[in-house]
This record gives sequence, C-alpha cells and structure tokens, in this order.
Amino acid sequence: MALEDPDWLTAGARHVWRPYCQMKTAMPPLPVVATHGSRLVLADGRELVDGLASWWTACHGYNHPHIAAAVRQQLERMPHVMFGGLAHEPAYRLAARLAALLPGALDHVFFAESGSVAVEIAMKMALQFHINEGRRGRTRFLAFRGGYHGDTLATMTVCDPEEGMHALFSGVMPAQVIAGLPRDAAGEAALDALLIREGETIAAILVEPLIQGAGGMLIHDPEVLRRLRRLADRHGVLLIFDEIFTGFGRTGELFAMQAAGIEPDIVTLSKALTGGTLPLSAAVASRRVFQVFWSDDPEAALMHGPTYMGNPLACAAANACLDLFEAGTWRADVARVSAALARGLEPCRALAGVVDVRVLGAIGVVEFDAPVAVGALCARFAAEGAWIRPMGKVVYLTPALTTPDADLAVLTGAVRRVLGAD
Repeated sequence: MALEDPDWLTAGARHVWRPYCQMKTAMPPLPVVATHGSRLVLADGRELVDGLASWWTACHGYNHPHIAAAVRQQLERMPHVMFGGLAHEPAYRLAARLAALLPGALDHVFFAESGSVAVEIAMKMALQFHINEGRRGRTRFLAFRGGYHGDTLATMTVCDPEEGMHALFSGVMPAQVIAGLPRDAAGEAALDALLIREGETIAAILVEPLIQGAGGMLIHDPEVLRRLRRLADRHGVLLIFDEIFTGFGRTGELFAMQAAGIEPDIVTLSKALTGGTLPLSAAVASRRVFQVFWSDDPEAALMHGPTYMGNPLACAAANACLDLFEAGTWRADVARVSAALARGLEPCRALAGVVDVRVLGAIGVVEFDAPVAVGALCARFAAEGAWIRPMGKVVYLTPALTTPDADLAVLTGAVRRVLGAD
C-alpha cells in the first residue's frame, strides 16, 4: 500500500480528546489508514497484527466481506429510522435470533448503542422490576471486586472501587455493595450472610461471567455463577450477567453463561455483536422480568429510548455477524487460538515479576506483580509488528477468532521478545 501523509493527524491532534490517557504526557497515537483480516495498516505502510481485535469487537477479523456486503445493502435501503413508533426488519429479525441463541427464557431484547448504556439499562430494568412489584426499598446493586461494567455514572458505581479507574468519583453517586466473588463454599456462606443483612435493599447482583475483563482478566470457575444463581433466588434479587466482553465465542462458548449451565434474569451484550463494524448493544431480559412491565398501567412501562436504538445499519451488521457464527468454524477457531496463546505465552511464566500466565478461550494473559508501562510497551510491541496495549498489571491478547497461525505467532513472539522471555 502506498504511503499516506497523515496531515489529518497533525491538524486534529489539537482538538481530539483521547481515551484512557493523560493527554499532556501520552505518546502520540499510531495513525491507521486501513484494516484487513487481523491487521492494521499504518500511514507509513507498516502492518501490525492486531492482538486486541479493537477492544475485542472484530471477532471475525476486519473487513469481512459478508458483513461489509450486508452493511452496504442496508445503507442503500435505509440507514436509520427512529425506533419509537416504527419498526424495521433488521432489528426485529436480530431480536428473534438473539432470543433463539440465548439459553432459557432470555427473549426480550432492548437495543442501545454502547455497552455501558446497556448495563445502565439493565440496572434500570432491575430497579423498576422491584418498583413495579411494590418493593421500593431495593435501590442498590451487589457487584464484585475486580469488576468493570463501564464508564458512565451509574456503571462507575458497580466497578471495583479500589483497583478500578473511578475512585476519583467516590461519593458522586450512591454507594453500591461491593464484595468478593464466592469462589468456594466459604465465600458463598459469606455472601449469603451479606444478603441476609442487606438483601432487602438490593435489586440485583451484577457480574461478568467467567472472566472479569478490564479489571485485570481475572478468571473464575463456572461454579461461581451457579452459587450466584442460588443466592439470587434465595434472597429474591435479580441476577445480571455482563457478557459485553465474554459474549460471542470469546471464552469458548457462544455465551459464557453456557459453561455454567444457568442463565441470568438479564444479560448485556455488545462488543463483538456487529463484528467490529458499528456500535450496537442490547440488554436482554427474561420473560419473568418482562412480564412485570407488561401492564395496562402506563407508569409500569420502561421509559427509555436511545436515539439510535435499533439502528438498521448496525442491526444488519449484527445479523451478518450471527450468520458467520451459525455457519462458521468458530469453535474450532477458538480452540486453535487458545492452544497458540497457551503455547506461545507459557515461557513468560519464568520472568521476574510475572505472577501468572493464564488462557481462557481466545484470551491470553501475562500478569505482573505491579502496573506495567503501557506507552513504552505499546511502542516496543509495534516495533515487533504487533498492536498490543497492556492495562494495569497485565499484558493480554484477545485476537480475532479467525487470526491465522502465522499472525498468532507474531503476537506471542512479540510478547516474549519485548518482555524478555526469548
């Protein structure tokens, strides 16, 4: 590809406020001019293998022709209409397909644009569920240390209050109940005692199933989820699974909840839903939850409606993405990626400062005993031909499920060389 002079980068740098960085001291971003497969093409002609699939979204790789064709066709027909009072085929077909794919009675789909908003909607559903049932005192949520659910005001309150990014805003919003995950029988007993004390004030339990993503890629056993289901039922609280990271094959199951053989009352979805093309999210409620809103009383309705809710372009992309999951070899791909990550990252276990190397599905993690230098490491990984952006104490890989073996070798080799394992 011909080199490109990124004049836009210089002109726009004075005005763009970038995410998750101190603008004054952060290293400049790398200008990307194209994508294909598992690769980013930079303005200077270099290609980097993307080890993150753009924050876990591009599950089928970039520019997949089936998804691109669906978006082009929908763009020519109808890019957007409001969802209030109107209906369109892409959203209604997508809702039916999600309900069929999700286990149990999770079959009422409320669309939004971003993961954080989907979690806020799920929280709002849980609060109003109890209000509609005549229980107005259930105004708090039980969430977990190590958890992350978004950067909007309400979702900040259910993130880890100590290790998370949002301690600065302590006291701005009502405090939630934050506890340790019930990893064993003693943990379940402790959480049971907490719910005995606090349960009448709690609307729902909120958890990332199998792995807490942005909190440090912290893995827990499926039995943890079964314990939470038992506790939620025992104490009359709802159970919300945040599958924004884990959904759509990332952990080896289509949805992480399937590893535990249970389902929540509400699940949130986003990230890989459109295959990394357009913003879309959903909060999917069970029949039991939805039934409490089904009423002749207008005040019992869920009064929420994002402007781009059910965007036809995004829904067309999501339907095409689901086509690929239904017809493709994603389970074999996840197993292949998982084996490559385990094999390629294992030598890092012997490094000074490394406390763990772990793999779950298409997620590979090297954890250190202290925070790593994100900017410096990003630059060194890029010099090795890989786009890898660590966070906190972890260097992690979440590549596209379709990443070729040769590109997986580039990623794991870059990690080993930069960290000093080769």
